[in-house]
Amino acid sequence: MTKPAYDCSKCPAYCCSYPEIEVSKADIARLARHFGVSEALAEERYTKLEREDKVRILRHREDEHFTSVCMFLDRKERRCTVYQSRPSTCRGYPYGPRCGYFEFLKFEREHQDDEAFVATT
Repeated sequence: MTKPAYDCSKCPAYCCSYPEIEVSKADIARLARHFGVSEALAEERYTKLEREDKVRILRHREDEHFTSVCMFLDRKERRCTVYQSRPSTCRGYPYGPRCGYFEFLKFEREHQDDEAFVATT
């Protein structure tokens, strides 16, 4: 397996700002187990129905860096609070050895000549 060419700990959680993070029934069941609630309650509390596509997506909340982020993002630490129980979409991201967001951050840091701009390895 190829070593990832990115470091999530150096990112402000761009992927958690996707407006639609789709969840499956299995993802809802995993969240229900994590919180010790029924699947129906987990679905109600943590997801909403996307009307156009009729798919379940994670709820969001306001954020100082982005318009909104996943409700499970710790906005101070910029880390997932349900990492062990995160949805399949999140588990697979970025679906390869490179992350577009990480590449963008590296580019910005290099071109702004700003060491404080989200440090990279």
